[in-house]
Amino acid sequence: MSHQSWQAFLDKYLVVDGDNTLIRYVRVSQNDKQQLKSYLSELASIDPRTLNKAEQYAYWVNLYNAITVDLILDNYPVKSITKLGGLFSFGPWGDDVITITGQTLTLNDIEHRILRPIWNDPRTHYAVNCASLGCPNLQSQAFTSANTEALLEQAANTFINSKKGADINGDKATLSSIYDWFAKDFEAQGGIIAHMAKYNPELTGFDGTIDYDYNWDLNKK
Repeated sequence: MSHQSWQAFLDKYLVVDGDNTLIRYVRVSQNDKQQLKSYLSELASIDPRTLNKAEQYAYWVNLYNAITVDLILDNYPVKSITKLGGLFSFGPWGDDVITITGQTLTLNDIEHRILRPIWNDPRTHYAVNCASLGCPNLQSQAFTSANTEALLEQAANTFINSKKGADINGDKATLSSIYDWFAKDFEAQGGIIAHMAKYNPELTGFDGTIDYDYNWDLNKK
């Protein structure tokens, strides 16, 4: 299946700024907003079970990321994605956002009921983007069955070697809160530090003090 519409959006509005990839939300034209919604409708019309496993993974990651951008555009300007959702909710992750094969899904469903448990790959945390500066970057390429492995490795390497992934000062390290929230996902790889050390040798055998931090400010340019 084609993700060219999503790729065209990324090519036009994604910019690299230091450790971050940011979106020019303010510049997105009405036509391109509509194109993004058309892309989401196109994905919603497909039964992902008819795709092979690699195509399914790309489908769900692109769907998650495109929905997130669409939500921000619908509510822009907004300081943080955490301001979206119901009156007492922290963000829109529990809101119904799309219907696939007759099933109404939330962003939480896509990430925590489909991507994480089915693929059981901790690098998924580097693939899905929550429109925040603290999040692993939105990739400049749409995921496809052909490029997923390379993109996951690139995303993991970039994030772990950035200050928002791991800020190391002697025997103290501030890691992304992702590693606190989802520590279980990294157990099969020997734990968080063992996983991160594969990409950042500076963390090999690290046994100092660990704090966690996350920046929820919007990834806007």
